[in-house]
Amino acid sequence: MRIHDYRATVTWTGNTGLGTASYSSYSRDHEVRAADRPPILGSSDPAFRGDTARYSPEELLVSAISACHMLWYLHLSASSGLTVTAYTDEAVGEMSEHSDGSGEFQLVTLRPRVELAAPGDLNLAQELHRRAHRLCFIARSLNFEVICQPEITIQASVGG
Repeated sequence: MRIHDYRATVTWTGNTGLGTASYSSYSRDHEVRAADRPPILGSSDPAFRGDTARYSPEELLVSAISACHMLWYLHLSASSGLTVTAYTDEAVGEMSEHSDGSGEFQLVTLRPRVELAAPGDLNLAQELHRRAHRLCFIARSLNFEVICQPEITIQASVGG
C-alpha cells in the first residue's frame, strides 16, 4: 500500500479588528492554499453569516466528491475505449442541522451529464459510473450515502 500526503493551509482572514469578541464581530472569511496555487476564497454558508461570494466548506466537499467521480469516470472511459466529449455534473448535497448547531451530511447526489462521441455501448457507459463510484477515494471515505444518477447522450453529428 502506498501512502499519499495532501497538505493545505487554511488561514482566517476575517478579523475585522475585534477578533472573536462576539458572534457578530468577525467575518467567516478565510483562504485555502495548497503549494503554489492560487488561493480558494472561503467563508461559511450564508446561513451562518458567510459571504455569498466565497465558497463554503460544504460546497467544497460536494465539489470534491463530484470531481473525484468525474476523474475516475474519464480514466475508466479512456481505458475502456469509450470516448467522452463532454461531462457536467450538478451535484447536490443534503446536510441536516441539529438544534445544538451541529450537523452532518445525509446524502450527496451526483447528476453527471455525459456526452459520448459516437453511439456505443450505453451499458458500458452506465457500468463505468458504478466502477468510478467504487474507486473514488473521496466517496469511499465518507460516512454518508453518495448516489449517482447519470444521463448519457450521444454527440450530435455536424450537419445532420
